[in-house]
Amino acid sequence: NIFHGKWIRLEDAGYAVGARVLELLCHRDKGNRRETRLLGILSFVHSTVWKVLFGKVADSLEKGTEHEDEYMISEKDLLVNKYISIPKDMGTFNCGAFVAGIVRGVLDGAGFPAVVTAHFVPMEGLQRPRTTILIKFAEEVGTTRLLL
Repeated sequence: NIFHGKWIRLEDAGYAVGARVLELLCHRDKGNRRETRLLGILSFVHSTVWKVLFGKVADSLEKGTEHEDEYMISEKDLLVNKYISIPKDMGTFNCGAFVAGIVRGVLDGAGFPAVVTAHFVPMEGLQRPRTTILIKFAEEVGTTRLLL
């Protein structure tokens, strides 16, 4: 559908940003070293990348319960969704696709290919749903790197 195309364009734009953010942060903060451990790169995205992009650490980083290779970064009020109104005819279109693209760009550039998607998750007591960035690592990342 037409909205899927918009989601893909947002995600692709974010991917390019993510690749550049990784280059910048690795050069500036790590002396051109890159993370080689899964938990290290997830922590890097959750804290360092998020702080550079949004001025704060992400609200949470969690391991998925359904699959061994899934992780979630959740944000109660993701900046790209905070000041935007989606027309009713666009349904649950999520501008967090841009951020999902950034995360995918960082992970791919660091050698951790993954499928990264953005989802709205309704929260009891909150008017707006939180945004969850779901990270599902590619098979080639392998279970040995997942456990490190």
